[in-house]
Amino acid sequence: MKSSDLLLVYTGTVIEEDSLTLGQLCKACGTNADMIISLVEESIIEPSGENIHEWQFSGANLVRARFALRLQRDLGINLAGIALVLDLIEEREMLRAQIAASEHRHVLG
Repeated sequence: MKSSDLLLVYTGTVIEEDSLTLGQLCKACGTNADMIISLVEESIIEPSGENIHEWQFSGANLVRARFALRLQRDLGINLAGIALVLDLIEEREMLRAQIAASEHRHVLG
């Protein structure tokens, strides 16, 4: 992703095919590399690439990182708590999707 494309990120458009470097993710999130590394260490976000210099972050990682940073800033939740919150939100969404699919099958069946 080019630096000029970060304007799109700031306005809310995330293109899933593109990936961000560590520096670009830091800029898009308004944070430093140490914080992003901490998010990776807590498995809150998962880059592709073997070492830190090769890391690439997806649009989903950007969304998760921004949400994690908001939880920390606004609610004072620590990184372990953030990981738990994100896991619970994902589980809730999965359950909602299962319920919706079940209701859809019931209506059709």
